[in-house]
Amino acid sequence: MAYDDLRDWIRTLEKNGELRRVREEVSPELEITEITDRVSKIGSRTGSRGKESASNFAPGGPALLFENIKGHPGHEVFINQFGSERRMAMALGVDRIEEIAERISGLMNIKAPQGGFLDKLKMLPQLGALANVFPKTVSVREARCKEIILRDGFDLNAFPILKCWPHDGGRFITLPCVHTRDPRSGKRNIGMYRMQVYDGQTTGMHWQRQKVAAEHYREALRVAAATGSAGALSEKAARVAAMAESAGGAVTIPDGPVGGLPQVTLGKMRGSRLEVAVAIGTDPATTFSAIVPAPPEVEEFMIAGFLRGKPVEIVQCETVDLEVPAHAEIVLEGYVELGELRSEGPFGDHTGFYTMTDEYPVFYLTCITHRRDPIYAATIVGKPPMEDAWMGKAVERIFLPAMKMTIPELVDVHLPVEAVFHNLMIVSIRKSYPGQARKVMNAIWSLGQAMFTKCIVVVDEDCDVQDIGEVVLRVANNIDPERDIQFTLGPLDSLDHASRLPNYGSKMGIDATRKWKAEGFDRPWPAMIEMDAATKARVDAIWAKLGL
Repeated sequence: MAYDDLRDWIRTLEKNGELRRVREEVSPELEITEITDRVSKIGSRTGSRGKESASNFAPGGPALLFENIKGHPGHEVFINQFGSERRMAMALGVDRIEEIAERISGLMNIKAPQGGFLDKLKMLPQLGALANVFPKTVSVREARCKEIILRDGFDLNAFPILKCWPHDGGRFITLPCVHTRDPRSGKRNIGMYRMQVYDGQTTGMHWQRQKVAAEHYREALRVAAATGSAGALSEKAARVAAMAESAGGAVTIPDGPVGGLPQVTLGKMRGSRLEVAVAIGTDPATTFSAIVPAPPEVEEFMIAGFLRGKPVEIVQCETVDLEVPAHAEIVLEGYVELGELRSEGPFGDHTGFYTMTDEYPVFYLTCITHRRDPIYAATIVGKPPMEDAWMGKAVERIFLPAMKMTIPELVDVHLPVEAVFHNLMIVSIRKSYPGQARKVMNAIWSLGQAMFTKCIVVVDEDCDVQDIGEVVLRVANNIDPERDIQFTLGPLDSLDHASRLPNYGSKMGIDATRKWKAEGFDRPWPAMIEMDAATKARVDAIWAKLGL
């Protein structure tokens, strides 16, 4: 099922008993976070501190629509929309998240028809699904996000943007679909990066260094340096120098000539811009597509179209050369100025800790468009489990087929929510040769966003990685720590506060598979305890009579 827009999605949730309207006045400063945190932990080990019994809701609680926001009369805040197993599946139009993975597997395994015309006809449904992936451009008149267009006199403070946690550096936009375009290839990207509100016209843009939008920013720096070198440096030399002198866009561009970059090049870099558009409150598949770890070559509009089974309708922005979802609740248009960074944070993050202040680009608004009476969509993150736990589990299930294409021996993957996705990955493999567990570790560390994984545990295919108790049993019994734990150095997530340097540190792999003689293990390996099938069958037959 494809939802037309956020409001269609809200109506569906309410019809299916998955939405609660909150009519009591609440503040966007801290209070909405506290309420949502209690609700999102319903059914978890930490439990809910609200008055409702956990039995009234499935784990994750209901989606919430706050209708009475202190200081913002007439505005509404929508939150926890993906915060349960059922809602996550509903958001993608399926009964089970695994259905999406099965569709992906089917497309990946398409083979040329060997028979006649009838065999070709059987392929049409699969191929027809691909026709829906390409976005459809609509006119301004058809785009509901253009009902109100503000080219001047706009103020972000008019929206009920949340301050989530007591020590946050300010109010943050937490569920933005950030649109950028690669300056060289023209490829569009949608990512989700928090945005600290500095004032009514500027925000921070927290795209972490290894994210696609950050690469677009760096590419814009390279292009500006190459075109501004005025022959003093070759194009390639200017590009290399731009990255070195700006630490890959992580430090402010200095005023004078440095490191072989002439003043004219620095001036060109500092005077250039990267256009950005931000959509808030899109249909759920488009919002979800902004967080998926897709290759940069695949546009998120196409991912959303595939998930929806229907093209995403997009419209041209008013002041920047970008397209956005035509029926978004709110669209912010503007730019980041190359080489300008500003302190951003702290921010209570999904790790359960505050991310401390750091330097990030500044987003300048040039226009705001929105629907009449726009609904402000948000999320909160903090100590898990919260809404993002269900989103992370969906990513895990959906992208397993793609991982198997690169690492075919993979059987299953589990990202425990307590390890906040990037700190621990448990994988089971079909072990076929000595040292294969270590090969798999290194393959994962070279695989897109999986490169941030701090700890990888590898077990044999007969271990259910979704059963943490079984995994702990295998790890505790199957390893010799000195022999089976390996350490390496490499990129880490920007949110990792324990690494020796920002974005860089050590990682650990644990080989908890059965050890072979071919791996130098000469001792006998014991069988795991299990009752024989005949005894199980006899007990099954008399179980009802036992009164147990």
